[in-house]
This record gives sequence, C-alpha cells and structure tokens, in this order.
Amino acid sequence: MENLLAGKKILVMGVANQRSIAWGCAKVMAAQGAKIIYTYQNERLKKSVAKLVNDDDRLIECDVASDESITAAFATIKARFGQLDGLVHAIAYAKKEELGGSITNVSREGYALAQDISAYSLLAVAKEAEKQALLKSPASIVTLTYFGSERAIPNYNVMGVAKAALEANVRYLARDMGVNKIRVNAISAGAMKTLAVTGIKGHSDLLKESQNRTTDGKSVTLDEIGGTCAFLMSYLSTGVVGDVIYVDKGVHLI
Repeated sequence: MENLLAGKKILVMGVANQRSIAWGCAKVMAAQGAKIIYTYQNERLKKSVAKLVNDDDRLIECDVASDESITAAFATIKARFGQLDGLVHAIAYAKKEELGGSITNVSREGYALAQDISAYSLLAVAKEAEKQALLKSPASIVTLTYFGSERAIPNYNVMGVAKAALEANVRYLARDMGVNKIRVNAISAGAMKTLAVTGIKGHSDLLKESQNRTTDGKSVTLDEIGGTCAFLMSYLSTGVVGDVIYVDKGVHLI
C-alpha cells in the first residue's frame, strides 16, 4: 500500500545519524507521503541531521531537558507548519560509564538523568503539545523502547529502568490523551547497531546474541521498524492504544 500517510505532517524527535531508528521511521513515513519535521538538540547535532535533510525550515532546535526549549520549539513548529498529525519520540540518554557492570554502580545523579531524558521527556513533550494544541484530533504519538525494560539485559542497567518507566508513561498518557483522540503507543525495537547501542559496554556481544535469537537468524532492519511506525501513524491502527509492539524478529519470544 502506497501513500498511507499522504497529507500528514509528523514530527520526529531524536534523529542522530543515518543509522538512527528515528531516521528509519522518518524515511518510511516520508516514502508513504508524510511531511516530516525534525528536532535536534544542539548545533553540533544539527550538522548531522542537516546532512540527511536538505531543508532548514524543517529543522527545529529542541532540548528536551529544558521545558523552555520545548515550548519555544513547539511554538515555532505550529507557526511554521500548523497542527500536526503525529509525533515520534526517539530520545534516550544515560551516562556511558553507567551502562556496564552492576546496576549498584549507578549514581543517584545518573539515575535521575536517565529518567529525565529517557522517560520524563515523553511526558514533557506530550504536555506541551497538548497545551499548544499542536496535534490534531485524531493524532498519534509513538515512542521507542527496548526489551531491557522487562528483562535484566547485561549492562543495560539504568537504561532498562528508564525504559520501564517510559512504557508506564505510554499507558497513562494513552488513557488521558485518548479523550481527545490522541493515541499513544511504543515500539520495542530489536537491538541493532545505532549510536545509542554502541554506548553500552559489550554491545557487540549484545548484538550477536540478539541476532542469534531472532526466528530467522537475521537482525531486524530500520525499514522494518519504520514500517511499524508508519502503521501506527496511519488510520489502519486507530484501534491500537497504549500498547508496546515488538519489532525484534521474535527475540522477545525466547
């Protein structure tokens, strides 16, 4: 099916480079007819995104650690593009030194930082989108999570805890935003070589083990994850609310 998202305007937050899951989602949605708007955290990251998106108008600075930055970014987006049909939240961060070894090595500061950027930021952007009426009714919000939210994956540690909180946020947001026909869901993507994964100690072993556990011995692709995101942004998924959809080639089955 082509042009599944024709005429839709969708905000994608979290593209770092061409290997980002956020970029995989953006590519597939654009191929399905959507107009994609992107946010970037700072000028350094803007350079990476600008290499992929040759349209400065669709690049908006937004640091999710700052409520003021979110407010300003969303006001700019609404003024420039009007209301949107969807928002993809693909943002997470933890200190590299705390993604390895024992979780008892995690500091109070590092724990709070991972929760703030990886979990609370979804609430922050949803809250501001609601306040500014940035999203149409109906609309769709999608965030990215990982199986480490449910199982004690080696070295994932504080990020696994943050992803568990993120998934709980999805359920509560889905309940509260659903009255305005805004659906909230998460994609639990399989492990693949992204900038985020390379920050985890022993990531090569993680990627190898994940591939070995897929049903066909092949890792999930960006296009496969992006296809699910496009589905969740489309009218075909209006009955999917507050869910976590696995796109990991069956890794979670074992």
